Amino acid sequence: MKINSGKIDLNQFTGKIYFYCTLIASLTALGLSSIKGVNPGHIFALFIVLSKSAAYFLYVKKQGNNKFRIYENFLLSFSFFLSLVPTVNETFTRVPIGHPLAKAPSDPLIGKTLLLLLVLFIAGSVYQWKKQKTINESV
Repeated sequence: MKINSGKIDLNQFTGKIYFYCTLIASLTALGLSSIKGVNPGHIFALFIVLSKSAAYFLYVKKQGNNKFRIYENFLLSFSFFLSLVPTVNETFTRVPIGHPLAKAPSDPLIGKTLLLLLVLFIAGSVYQWKKQKTINESV
């Protein structure tokens, strides 16, 4: 998961740590809730688990086929982006203690921050796509 590699690499130790720790966190989040029933946090956790599962399937079953690395890279990055959405929401509505940065999830600061993260995610995805396309053409 080095920045210079342009992707979360499941062949690297750091990529494996990211994969398993985020998977465990997402699966445990499915069993937690401060309100009854399914809430947006459950939906995010489910999408993260599904994205990671699909990426892992491509990683394991499509070894040696570089065209599938583009999808694997996107799915892992998408899972990271999805993880940031509740993180920003919870952090901004709780920190600093006593005077949080945002009053509620609908606060404009949260919306602007998530928009910035979305733009960075899109830019990063384009960068990954170009980098992987270059790798695919050189093979």
